[in-house]
Formats: sequence, C-alpha cells, structure tokens
Amino acid sequence: MQQPRIKINRQLFEETSHSPALVDIVGEEQIDTVIDYCFIANPYYPTMDMLEQLKSKLSSIIKAYPSSNPRLAREHLAEVLQIDAEWLVLGNGATELITLIEKHLVDDLAIPVPTFSEYIEKLRTSEAAKFFQLDPKKNYQLDLGEFASWINENKISAALIINPGNPTGQLMQVNELKWFLDEMAHLKLILLDESFIDFADEQIPSLLHDVEQYDNLIIVRSMSKHCGVPGLRLGYCCTSNQVFLQTLKDALPVWNINSIAEYFLLQLKNTNEVYHETRMHVIRDVRDLYQKLIKLPGYQIYPTGSNFILIKIEFEMSAFDLQMHLLENYGLYVRDCSNKIGLDNRHIRVASQGKEKDQFLIDALEALATENVCR
Repeated sequence: MQQPRIKINRQLFEETSHSPALVDIVGEEQIDTVIDYCFIANPYYPTMDMLEQLKSKLSSIIKAYPSSNPRLAREHLAEVLQIDAEWLVLGNGATELITLIEKHLVDDLAIPVPTFSEYIEKLRTSEAAKFFQLDPKKNYQLDLGEFASWINENKISAALIINPGNPTGQLMQVNELKWFLDEMAHLKLILLDESFIDFADEQIPSLLHDVEQYDNLIIVRSMSKHCGVPGLRLGYCCTSNQVFLQTLKDALPVWNINSIAEYFLLQLKNTNEVYHETRMHVIRDVRDLYQKLIKLPGYQIYPTGSNFILIKIEFEMSAFDLQMHLLENYGLYVRDCSNKIGLDNRHIRVASQGKEKDQFLIDALEALATENVCR
C-alpha cells in the first residue's frame, strides 16, 4: 500500500558515487517513515543490551583519548578471529585501508567489474585501473581461470577479488580461490575483500586462516557490514607480508581508531556467541527474501552469497526511476546501481532488513511489475 508522498532531496544523488545517507535525503522529520534497503549491514547486531551499555559509558568514553598503542585493539579483534594479532592492521573503516593500500602498494590493478567504486576511485591514476568485464549471461560470476589468463596476458601486477561480490553478491568457493592464489603467486599483490563473507554460509568460507600461505595476499574486511556499525568506522586488513604490514602501519596516523570504536572492540569476545546468532538470522532472512523475489514477474533475480540481492528490471523503467518511485511513494530506499562501471541502468541492489520489513519491498515491487508488465 502506498503511503503519503515522501519529500526528498534528489540533488544529493548526483553528488556521490555511493548511496546518499537517508537522513540527508528525507530529513529528520521523515526518516522514521522510510525503510533503508541500501543499508547493507547486520540489522540485529549490536544488540540492545550492548547499545545500552555503551550509552551508560558514553560520557566517559568520549572524554578519553583512544589508546596510542594499536596493538591492544588488534589483540581484542585477533582473539575473536583466532588469528595472529601481528597480521592485523585496523582502519577507520575499510575505506581508509583501501586508500592506503592503493596509494602505497598498487601500481596497476586488475578489477572485475561491476565492483565497489572505492577500489577504482582511490587508485593513484585512472590508467592504473584495468577492467575485466564480468558476463551478465553468467550472472556476473567471476571465472578465476579466465581472470588469471587475462592478467598474465596483460602483464598486470596486482589483482582484486571481492568475495562475495559487491554489488553482484556472487560467491566463489575456497578451493577456487586457493587455486587462483597458487597460480598468481608471481603477482606483487592480491587484494581479497571479504567484507560480506560472514553472510555467505553457516560455516564462514573465509581465507583469513590461510593468509600465512600466500605472501602477496592482503584480506580486507569492513566491520560496518557484518557487525552492523557503519557509524563507528571500523575495518581491518590481514596479511603475513611484513613489508606490506610495515608500510601500512607507517602510513596510518596515531589515533586513527576513535575511543567509541575501541570500546566496541572490547565487547566482541563476550558477545561472540550472540553475534553468530544474529549472523544466522540474517542468512535466513536473505534466503527467505530471495525465494519471494524469484516468484515476482518483471525482474531477473541474481543468486547471492551475501546479505543483499542484485535485481535487474525487465520492464520499461530505469533503476533511478524505480528508486525514486519506491522512495517517494512507498517510503522504501533501494540502491540504484546505474553508476557502477560494468552495469547498465536497469539494476538495483536490496539488502534484507528482516522478514517483516522485507515484505513491504516484495509488495511494492510486485505492484510496480504488475502495473508495468500488464500495460
């Protein structure tokens, strides 16, 4: 059912390659009337108990400097991940680390597209980006054998893999990735982004515990996604390469992690069991959303190994027009992927916000398809 028309600031969509913040688009007075399906983060974590505990300590936390010794925060995270703390570098969001990696370690980069735009925009020069177009007929699934051959033919020194892919949601298997890493051992650097890997399966198919086997590998992860804390700006990378580690640590400013984010890291060990319960909740929600979406007429629904789903509109409406229509008339905010290199103007991305809220999206997409397909 449509609701009273939402007033939005359309100009903001022209000023960034990312989704504008919902509060900026609709304002504080309307924000509670909109559901944000651009929010590709765990909606169930941190728990209310964790947030209440943070509130009770907030006045003292914000009056204190974070630690000037980043090893302490790394050790809290490493204990939960069960890896060597010396392999970790913490960042003010994964984007800070992506920026530093590309500034200091990347000469040219093989990039399967479509992809997360920061990996393109933060390269030192536009010529450093070497695009490998993924095939829409194969659901934008990356063929690692073809990718490896193409990299060698073009004599590229570094490669990017996002697993699961963003915005495609496509998942690669661990054995495929290990084969690629063995074949590409001669590259200067392989960047593996696992920001959404916790939503891929009940058993997380990560290479985090294999990092020591591959000297040219850096794994990047955003904690915004799986921990549901984009406002804290927390991310990390993991590598056993001592040159990479020292280069990144030298490039980071002191106190790049704020005291609230540092306090959150302290809570991870005691809430790890709850975290995995919320992770499983998200996985179930996404699977339910996918099964409902594939029954709708007028859309191509791509398989996903993440907490979001890529959708192609098959009737005469662009992704931007659909995005605006859903936002203004239904109070539903989805991601228009038209500005993603390698995609056309018919793709949107939606992230599950829980079964109850996801039903509003299903109903609205069905109404739009029925109206347009049956004309």
